Amino acid sequence: MKVYVSADMEGITGLVDAEDVQPPGRDYERGRVMMTEDVNAAIRGAYAAGATSVLVNDAHGPMRNLLPDLLDPRAVLIKGRPKPMGMIEGLDPSYDAVLCVGFHARAGILGVLSHSFMGHEIEDIWLDDQVTGEIGLFEATASAYGVPLVLLTGDDAACAEAAAWNNRIHTVPVKYAKDRFAAQLVPVAEARAAIESGVASALGSLSAVSPPQASRTLSVRWQSASVTSHLQAIPGVIRVDDRTVTVTGDMVQLYRLFNLFLRVATAVTSNPPYC
Repeated sequence: MKVYVSADMEGITGLVDAEDVQPPGRDYERGRVMMTEDVNAAIRGAYAAGATSVLVNDAHGPMRNLLPDLLDPRAVLIKGRPKPMGMIEGLDPSYDAVLCVGFHARAGILGVLSHSFMGHEIEDIWLDDQVTGEIGLFEATASAYGVPLVLLTGDDAACAEAAAWNNRIHTVPVKYAKDRFAAQLVPVAEARAAIESGVASALGSLSAVSPPQASRTLSVRWQSASVTSHLQAIPGVIRVDDRTVTVTGDMVQLYRLFNLFLRVATAVTSNPPYC
């Protein structure tokens, strides 16, 4: 059984603030250790369930947060950026399951460090008219590969978002949001044990995903009209209004195109950190 792990940072055990998740924050180096150990708990759970290989993709910010010397040596790590498929780099139809470790709620939701990909710059994302964020786009793309997203860890808001998007996703809340930069924390040892046992349980009850839709529509509403103006130059991208674009295609191609959107938006806006 091949298992793919995408590791974000905002939903990691114990982390609540920009100082925890963004270099050169005063607690960022400690946050890297916490992130690595949450991922290790997921790896242990995967091998306990019979995994034969585990690929981990560092999916947060600079995408060089995980500490290779502390990572379970049974796993292979993808580190650094840019990557054409971003948070889902390295996934293909040969995998049996996807795990999302340390994920967060979408923009506009009162969750810990909530945002959608670019902090304040992205106001809303819709997939086939259903509002979504990183979790929904990730699950839809994994499903298009034929690989089920079976488990997600993060705060309670992220877990609720994942379950509402697809009720077959197992969730492990490691903290409970009190506000965007405050949470009631699950004790570290308890959270790691829950991740490990949750992964083992989720992988023990795999089910096939539904056949992907041939064509889907992705719409993004930006804070800046300048982004929309520039994205119109990409073939197939339609300007809906001053701050919204839409594009239709197969889900894997849409996810790759969306990563191009992010690069254009970064270049156009020079957006400061979302926190």
